[in-house]
Amino acid sequence: MKPKALSFVARSGTGKTTLLEKLVPELKRHGLKVGVIKHDAHQFEIDYPGKDSHRLFTAGADAVLLASSEKLALIKRTAGTLPLHDLIGTYFSDMDLVLTEGYKTGPLPKIEVHRKERGAVLMGRGEERDPTLIAVASDDALMLDVPLLPLDDIRAIADFVMDWLQSSAA
Repeated sequence: MKPKALSFVARSGTGKTTLLEKLVPELKRHGLKVGVIKHDAHQFEIDYPGKDSHRLFTAGADAVLLASSEKLALIKRTAGTLPLHDLIGTYFSDMDLVLTEGYKTGPLPKIEVHRKERGAVLMGRGEERDPTLIAVASDDALMLDVPLLPLDDIRAIADFVMDWLQSSAA
């Protein structure tokens, strides 16, 4: 059975990571196994010169897996951006819920993170109407056709996610 997945989207610098950093432990308190995929539009590096894994990857290995008793990391060459559903199915099949950060134009249901100081126009309700938008977490009193969640109330956001999980399981 595939895990449910939900994207958190916002303009850069709005606080997506900070929100997810607080939301994950709250969802874990509900007994969920939670995975997170962070979309990075830039070329990131998790491996550095001098490390054995970097040496092996630089030598031409197509994939290097670092494994310990507590965690693992896979560094693998790709021919392009992999579809989000493939990433979830391949790497997160043992999770109850996968939260993604980013994937603004992706196919998953979305909660938009919005701060008044970042502008009045929402990505999902601006020039284009995103049909996958299911809620907005904001510090502004917005009039919306989707639920408005208080940005500073992590428990309310977690409760919304739990309700969404239960309703989407039916």
